[in-house]
Amino acid sequence: MSNHVEYLFPNPEMSDDQGLLCMGGDLSPQCILQAYSHGIFPWYEPGTPILWWSPNPRLILIPNEFNLSRSLKKSLKKPFKFSIDTAFLQVITACATSSDRTDKTWITNEMIEAYVHLHTMGYAHSFEIWFENVLVGGLYGLSLGHAFFGESMFHKMTDASKMAFYFLSKTMEAWHFDFIDCQLPTNHLQSLGAKIIKRKEFLQMLHQSLKFPSKIGSWKIPEMENFN
Repeated sequence: MSNHVEYLFPNPEMSDDQGLLCMGGDLSPQCILQAYSHGIFPWYEPGTPILWWSPNPRLILIPNEFNLSRSLKKSLKKPFKFSIDTAFLQVITACATSSDRTDKTWITNEMIEAYVHLHTMGYAHSFEIWFENVLVGGLYGLSLGHAFFGESMFHKMTDASKMAFYFLSKTMEAWHFDFIDCQLPTNHLQSLGAKIIKRKEFLQMLHQSLKFPSKIGSWKIPEMENFN
């Protein structure tokens, strides 16, 4: 008798006006990866069923369209250090407890455990910003095909989360990724170059991105020209 569990999600186009598609399931790697491959992600509060979302419209960043402001360019000249996949647990924990979050309750202990598991499997990744050997900013997300799905970011120094997002965009550009999924529209991310697209277009882009093999494993910083 097989123990294989098959996860089936409704058509993403069936979500309500807020983007809520369905509830239930679990946070196993198989369930989460199946969801992301269809443009669906989990987002819920403690004490509630797991909620799965497919918002319309969707916010994405094309890697080479990051808006590098003068102030951020100035910050990048300071002695910050950058790394990938060296402090995943620290990053996701910092995102969950960041004092400037208004929706921090969604990064539950169960979510942390699930994404740490995905990190050990080589699907979830963290981008870290250090200053004097202290983690001062970063972000984490999940990668499938040539798509990166950003989940959350934090900062403990001015511009540190923006640096992490810029670092991510330059890395994705170097690896020829198609887009970074930013999920829900925000003025902050739009100011950095992210753009709003219809869900139908997003799903078409995702379908094309998934034709490429996923870059599974621990990531290293690629060689990049003109990082600053």
